[in-house]
Amino acid sequence: MECPLCGSSRVRPFATAAAKQYFECGVCRLVHLAPWQRLSREEQRRHYELHDNNPHDRGYRAFLDRLARPLAQQLAPGAKGLDYGCGPGPTLSVMLEERGFELEVFDPIFAPDAGVLQRSYEFIACSEAAEHFCAPGREFDALDRLLRPGGWLGVMTGMLPEPQAFPRWHYARDPTHVSFYSTVTMRWIAAHLGWAAVFPHRHVVLFRKLHATAHS
Repeated sequence: MECPLCGSSRVRPFATAAAKQYFECGVCRLVHLAPWQRLSREEQRRHYELHDNNPHDRGYRAFLDRLARPLAQQLAPGAKGLDYGCGPGPTLSVMLEERGFELEVFDPIFAPDAGVLQRSYEFIACSEAAEHFCAPGREFDALDRLLRPGGWLGVMTGMLPEPQAFPRWHYARDPTHVSFYSTVTMRWIAAHLGWAAVFPHRHVVLFRKLHATAHS
């Protein structure tokens, strides 16, 4: 088995939770669900449709503001961005548009317009999506291609608790969650792609693309 983020073969058993097996990479420290236990795309869709992501829900807005506020503070007025993994009820894009930014949305199930992936952006917001990445190495490479030099990528995802707490962690009990990150993993991603990383909240990381890359 190879790590779906860094490709290393240094993968070892990590935990069992709700009859599912999880593995940890010894290089980037990503924890991931056994590939043979992932849901099908249609099973994922049915589970996502149970979520009530309403842009008028004040509690949901307050939750998303953990990412929206620090990301907006880094952006130039009117910056153009992408809400990557917007889900069935785009809300983060609405909140950022209300702050004066221009956004496109993309989701592989609910907003699969491949045209928006042919452009480049000054910022990308990725809220509660990275934990769904079956191939996070490819996904973060794709985000690097979409992001202009100097641009910002804001990621919000539940960061790993202590190993002994993992089997009881609500995040691990969501059947659509397959990839789990720590600050160590996020710093590995930043180093691998030549980004800077800051952590304005326990579950939020802001990456900045410092230079043009081969992807750009």
